[in-house]
Amino acid sequence: MTTLRAILAAGLVVATFGVAVAKLPPPPPPTDQQKAAAEEKKAKDAAAAEAAKAAQARAEDRVAARYIAEQKAKGKVVTPQMAPTSAPAAKAAAAPATATAAAAPAKK
Repeated sequence: MTTLRAILAAGLVVATFGVAVAKLPPPPPPTDQQKAAAEEKKAKDAAAAEAAKAAQARAEDRVAARYIAEQKAKGKVVTPQMAPTSAPAAKAAAAPATATAAAAPAKK
């Protein structure tokens, strides 16, 4: 009996929510001022994301330098194996070389 009550209560909640959402009017179109504010917010968010990315890169560089210095003090040689910082440029540079090598017929 309690399961039936729970199912009925859930159905009532879903139906009530559906009716409430169905009656909401569509949002009004944004005004020029709202559009400008949205663009400004987007620009601020992009600048903040870029600053956070730069701060993350600096922190990673500091940690890597500290690790290398600690390993050097212990007498171990550490060579960092990091990818180039401009990955899209590196991929673009590698792509023509690979395409040329694939297009050239193999010599026997």
